[in-house]
Amino acid sequence: QVQLAESGGGSVQVGGSLILSCAASGRTWTIDSLAWFRQAPGKEREFVAAISKIVGSTNYADSVKGRVTISKDNAKNTYYFRMTRLKSEDTAVYYCAARPLGENAEYEYWGQGTQVTVSS
Repeated sequence: QVQLAESGGGSVQVGGSLILSCAASGRTWTIDSLAWFRQAPGKEREFVAAISKIVGSTNYADSVKGRVTISKDNAKNTYYFRMTRLKSEDTAVYYCAARPLGENAEYEYWGQGTQVTVSS
């Protein structure tokens, strides 16, 4: 099992920036990829970005490309999500999720989520 805990959410002004953290614990050596998702009020949860734990390759949703940077600190088992030029439509609960090693594995470990509210 892998446990994930997000932190760093809160209220941010339009145009501002934020950094979220995702601390992983448990069987962290089984993590292949760590992703960030978000769910806005009344909308389905959507993929935002992902990073490969070993290689460090990243993948971003088109809606956030150029505004989001994700990184990792393997020694601390912590992953970071930095978003700039925030917009009101970025308001959502942000989740980190881990995908274990293995063919056809899915993101099966989820954090509790952290609320991000962007206001003008």
